[in-house]
Amino acid sequence: MPPATGGGLAESELRPRRGRCGHQAARAAGWDVAATAAARNPKRPARGSRRFETASRWALLALVTLLSFATRFHRLDEPPHICWDETHFGKMGSYYINRTFFFDVHPPLGKMLIGLAGYLSGYDGTFLFQKPGDKYEHHSYMGMRGFCAFLGSWLVPFAYLTVLDLSKSLSAALLTAALLTFDTGCLTLSQYILLDPILMFFIMAAMLSMVKYNSCADRPFSAPWWFWLSLTGVSLAGALGVKFVGLFIILQVGLNTIADLWYLFGDLSLSLVTMGKHVTARVLCLIVLPLALYTATFAVHFMVLSKSGPGDGFFSSAFQARLSGNNLHNASIPEHLAYGSVITVKNLQMAIGYLHSHRHLYPEGIGARQQQVTTYLHKDYNNLWIIKKHNTNSDPLDPSFPVEFVRHGDIIRLEHKETSRNLHSHYHEAPLTRKHYQVTGYGINGTGDSNDFWRIEVVNRKFGNQIKVLRSRIRLIHLVTGCVLGSSGKVLPKWGWEQLEVTCTPYLKETLNSIWNVEDHINPKLPNISLNVLQPSFPEILLESHMVMIWGNNGLKPKDNEFTSKPWHWPINYQGLRFSGVNDTDFRVYLLGNPVVWWLNLLSIALYLLSGSIIAIAMQRGTRVPAEVAGLSQVLLRGGGQVLLGWMLHYFPFFLMGRCHPPGLGRQQVSLLSSALGILWDTLLRLCAWGLASWPLARGIHVVGILSLLLGTAYSFYLFHPLAYGMVGPLAQDPQSPMAGLRWLDSWEF
Repeated sequence: MPPATGGGLAESELRPRRGRCGHQAARAAGWDVAATAAARNPKRPARGSRRFETASRWALLALVTLLSFATRFHRLDEPPHICWDETHFGKMGSYYINRTFFFDVHPPLGKMLIGLAGYLSGYDGTFLFQKPGDKYEHHSYMGMRGFCAFLGSWLVPFAYLTVLDLSKSLSAALLTAALLTFDTGCLTLSQYILLDPILMFFIMAAMLSMVKYNSCADRPFSAPWWFWLSLTGVSLAGALGVKFVGLFIILQVGLNTIADLWYLFGDLSLSLVTMGKHVTARVLCLIVLPLALYTATFAVHFMVLSKSGPGDGFFSSAFQARLSGNNLHNASIPEHLAYGSVITVKNLQMAIGYLHSHRHLYPEGIGARQQQVTTYLHKDYNNLWIIKKHNTNSDPLDPSFPVEFVRHGDIIRLEHKETSRNLHSHYHEAPLTRKHYQVTGYGINGTGDSNDFWRIEVVNRKFGNQIKVLRSRIRLIHLVTGCVLGSSGKVLPKWGWEQLEVTCTPYLKETLNSIWNVEDHINPKLPNISLNVLQPSFPEILLESHMVMIWGNNGLKPKDNEFTSKPWHWPINYQGLRFSGVNDTDFRVYLLGNPVVWWLNLLSIALYLLSGSIIAIAMQRGTRVPAEVAGLSQVLLRGGGQVLLGWMLHYFPFFLMGRCHPPGLGRQQVSLLSSALGILWDTLLRLCAWGLASWPLARGIHVVGILSLLLGTAYSFYLFHPLAYGMVGPLAQDPQSPMAGLRWLDSWEF
């Protein structure tokens, strides 16, 4: 499918490309010629008529934009308390205002913009955002909600302009705008402090810019062509900078660009120099520019978040050394590890954390009932261990004893500082990874048995070398069983405080999970060195942050009692999500798509596949059709197909992801699908009107059909708008409830 360049009625798109040959291509081009004939109507509209049409387009654009803003900003201040994921993203906005470092599985742009909006609107970053339902009271939250609503309001005019450019039909564009305006799901997502409206803004902006620069294909290298091509690159950087889901719109623009260049390559009138210019322009605007902007967002992110915070433990020791307030920042510690030192031991695998223990025991039936050993991502006194010789209980810090350094190959014992129990392993199975051995804390006041002995080895070092703090990569090999201390990365149940499992693996393959480094190092008998020399460069920080984010995304799992959904739930509007309130006295907001819009979307997909298949087969067979039908068919296949492809690229990849998703995620794709729906129904109604041309009322079929769809969606919005704007009083099961009779599916819980 060639790139959509303004719909089937534009002469520039429907003109056959040079370089196409063979009778099969000629047959396919027959429909293009017919459509071109329809476009070249000898009865050109009068100048006054063209002015009226232009004015109508601007007037309708102003109307849909005004209506979009009005619906998104209506009752924006209600409820005046935290709703759903405002807990997370409002808190992250506060972190930016306070310049406190944190960790999130998404890139930083969306949260940075939320923080900036809060800062500019007078929010001081002191609200805790602890849990849904907490009242904002005197804290200024409207700036952040208003910013999200502002970006969410632009989805409607963006969709309107995209469909208008693809179809050249005001009615199709108006229908698309109405479907988005009156969808309660998109409305709800746009009114709160969330990443969704920011992400959808950039996705729809990229879609519009791509369609616009396609429509300038007959004027390459002109100012509008460069503007829309560059704006596409900026929008791609924005989408990816908010969430990794932005990769899907990048894929669509990439496919469109490949198709565009392929057809240009077949144009024999273009010189190789011109072709090289086309390729260079797309590389600069669609690859170099987005990458530069995306990288710049991380540069700002790291520059702003300069203070130590709750995300430190996810990152390496060298990374933490750059954060003010972290115990490693501008720190001076002994360089070489010695016996008697108090240390923390950090796993080198991203987001595994520190070797940790606490007084709680493994529960009955989980190996030996001894003290738990885990890894923990945050700084804690229970991360502290004392390194001792395996065969003596004498105090190495006694001034009468000389300093003795720990060396590669030494047999050591690690005593937990808080509980005085030794790091221990034995042949019992690990709690989650059954083929590994259990690791526990064992002994009394440092006295245990031979299962407490470990051989410390420096990776890629020779025997006898001293061990350097932070720099040396070490492994701890259990002396009795021969297994290697490591972390599986699996989250323990509640009895393990949802910390990560530590095991001793009998498989000696070298992996990051079984490699550690010494981070904190306290020994009053040793001189200190500055850690400033260990701070990483920006490329190293950028690479590490992406590795941590990817690890975090792969490890996302639903928490206990967390409401999740599956991708097949989304198109059928199977379930919603409580944003706020659970009983008849609460202010209740329920995230659910307008069922009329969503089920019309389902019907439209089936109709598009059916009608598109019939048209494609007819084109392939070289069927002769009237020019008007050919033009409408091109609009349906190219314009509607471009938008439907975008929806498919944003939907079907979620089936490949092996985890559950929040029910709100499916609302991100409705913008693209509603655009395809507007083109489809407008085209089908025009075809019906053409097919019934002999009937007296045939001309009114299109008008009546469009009006019916507009009024139907508007009325459905009137019925379901309390879901988005809030409900108080009886639940839907009560006959006195304003939502009585509207709970059409049992899975809807409003």
